[in-house]
Parts: sequence; C-alpha cells; structure tokens
Amino acid sequence: MTGDRALTSRDWFGKVSAATVLGFTLAIALTCTFAFLFSEGDGYFTAQGQIAMWLVSPIWCALLGFCFLFRSGARAWGLLALANVAAWALYAAARLLVG
Repeated sequence: MTGDRALTSRDWFGKVSAATVLGFTLAIALTCTFAFLFSEGDGYFTAQGQIAMWLVSPIWCALLGFCFLFRSGARAWGLLALANVAAWALYAAARLLVG
C-alpha cells in the first residue's frame, strides 16, 4: 500500500487520553439522550433510567478499546471532539423539540 500509514502503537498516550476524557463525555451525552427520549417522569428508578445508567461504562470501555484505531493522538482528539459536539447537539435538540 502506498501512501497509507500502518496503524502503530506510537502516540498511545494521546489516543488513550482522548478516549479517557472525550470518550467519557461522549458516553454521558449518548446515555443522556437515551434516558431523555425513553424515560417517563422521574427516570432514575425506571428500567430505562437504569439501562441508561449502566450503559455508560460499556460505551466508555468500547471507546477506550477502539481509540487505538486512530492514526494519531491529534486525530483521536479531533474526531472525538466532533462526536461530542454532535452528540450534545442531538441531546439539546431532543430537549428543545420534545421538551
């Protein structure tokens, strides 16, 4: 393959730190959206609220596992930041539209 860089373990600290910080906020945004759209009333003790609460760790762990597929730490930070903006915008739009 010409022109393609192989995936390496180089820059692992940048990749892991991006997944640790931005992966957590992305997992929170996704589960907040799920909880808002699918729970009724006080959603903490409903089945949907419990599912949303317990989904944070598998989503975060998956992001921590897949962070090594980014080509660089800078790319990991950039793409996870964009994913965060999109997820939080989805949450804000859901609150405005359904609200």
